[in-house]
Amino acid sequence: MHSDDSHKRDFSANARLPGISALAAVIGALATLAAFVLLSLIHWFTNLFFFGQFSFADRSPALNTLGPWVIVVPVIGGLIVGMMARFGSEKIRGHGIPEAIEAILFGKSRMSPKVAILKPLSSGIVIGSGGPFGAEGPIIMTGGAIGSLLAQCVRVTSAERKTLLVAGAAAGMTAVFGTPVAAVLLAVELLLFEWRPRSFLPVALACAVAGFARSAFFGTAPLFPMQTLPPHGTALFSCLVAGLLAGALATGLSSALYKIEDLFGRLPLHWSWWPAIGGLVVGIGGFIEPRALGVGYDVIGDLLHQHIVLQAAIAILVVKAVIWVVALGSGTSGGVLAPLLMLGAGLGVVLSHVLPGSDPTLWPLVCMAATLGATLGAPLTAIVFAFGLTHDTNSLLPLLAATLVAHGFAAVVMKRSIMTEKIARRGYHIYREYGVDPLERHYVDEVMTRNVDTIDANVTVREALERYFGANQQHRAFPVVRDGAVLGMVDRAMLDAVRASAATRELDTPLESLLAQRSPDMALPEETCRQIATRLAIHGLERLPVVAGSESRRLVGIVSRSDLVKLSLSHFEEEHKRERFRRIPMGNSRRRFPPVRKAG
Repeated sequence: MHSDDSHKRDFSANARLPGISALAAVIGALATLAAFVLLSLIHWFTNLFFFGQFSFADRSPALNTLGPWVIVVPVIGGLIVGMMARFGSEKIRGHGIPEAIEAILFGKSRMSPKVAILKPLSSGIVIGSGGPFGAEGPIIMTGGAIGSLLAQCVRVTSAERKTLLVAGAAAGMTAVFGTPVAAVLLAVELLLFEWRPRSFLPVALACAVAGFARSAFFGTAPLFPMQTLPPHGTALFSCLVAGLLAGALATGLSSALYKIEDLFGRLPLHWSWWPAIGGLVVGIGGFIEPRALGVGYDVIGDLLHQHIVLQAAIAILVVKAVIWVVALGSGTSGGVLAPLLMLGAGLGVVLSHVLPGSDPTLWPLVCMAATLGATLGAPLTAIVFAFGLTHDTNSLLPLLAATLVAHGFAAVVMKRSIMTEKIARRGYHIYREYGVDPLERHYVDEVMTRNVDTIDANVTVREALERYFGANQQHRAFPVVRDGAVLGMVDRAMLDAVRASAATRELDTPLESLLAQRSPDMALPEETCRQIATRLAIHGLERLPVVAGSESRRLVGIVSRSDLVKLSLSHFEEEHKRERFRRIPMGNSRRRFPPVRKAG
């Protein structure tokens, strides 16, 4: 018999999607403006700290002429930011993405106005005073705060507020790097914790708006344009080596970061003084190797194009790693993407002298993406991000191979990524794998029992107790119907309560009168099993009658907890039950040895 499947869809319908998407578009434009303000602050503070000028010109701190006095500059920046965090908002500490994840998962996506103001200001001070960070972490936090604040001004659910927060965060990343597709993937792999049109589409729209809007501030050219030669077949082995070493670098950096953070935690000083101590290490490193200071986009470009000799690349790699880990471990404000790009590219420059199979300029790009993907636990983001930064089509296949190897290495070796370890230390565990819930995949009409034992509405309380809830009771609860329409459900506890509190004559009351003042809980055939499981949990029920429509209330079945549990059992068998349906023929099927005869 044909069943009506018109209610079954690939994706759930959401009438509020156009309105949320419109808000996301506005947030995308605001996040682009915030990115411009943040980068301008970094330029202004860089000129102020290192050159004593009030200017927004883009100048590298490596060009300073301060000599040994350069050691003092990051200390001053660390002192200022430490006080801002202490007396302003502690949430400006760190690199931004873990704080955004924590707000999404455990704070109902609510962020304060202080964060939206203090985060870019503090990051501008830290990076402008030589902090070895990028602008992407702060702008992700700032863009997320803009999205959250706008969402708090309108009536939306927590899920919708999460979407708008992530839209602002991803749009901010798009505005800084000009990589809208990678920003959307970052949202999917790291921030949304779901794959639904209701969240994906607004986030993608915000990134598209930011991608077009950034041209007014930053132009349309890729940040690091380059074009490598097509790789040879032998490059596969080199990709595996590069991926393993990049994964080892990512693992080492993550472990070192939290060891440094533990060391700072043991200091007999208030945490507001830690950034100044980290700044001292940054200053010393900047005196040794000035190109390790600041964002370093120019240095990343030189590494990618092999414009830096091997000895200098090794020096940058070592100094940048040390000062970045120490500074971030001190709890100052700054991002992780740009430092990881530089460290990965430095590793690639070193490997390009020994890896065969392709253009030597390929390996800085490949190691850059592999290191980023392994550290963040977001390989697809890293692959598309590297392509978006360079527009190098020939590198896509090596990027895919090396980044996935690095991600696999890190996933096996590390329990948590650099993004989730800090949150775990605050007592919150994040499980980043997700799939389609079996309760979401199935509808009520697929699991319900269609042949239902019912009780007529005219049956009295006394009769119901004797006939349906006596020694031969078959079900926990029964639907009460009148002319096929459901009036409600009765169970033993409900009727026992009537017997215990009512006069004897009231035991002869029909069940229809007993249920007249109650609003029945029901299920519809087109509802998902997830919706029903939630309803059973909220109301503490064991089973629900299934009706053809909320108006007619015509009974068509009944759904119970046990029906829902069967779906989880089926999912468990899919995951764990091993089966073989065919045998691979292995040559001559004749017996090689004579059969063993049984004794006797």
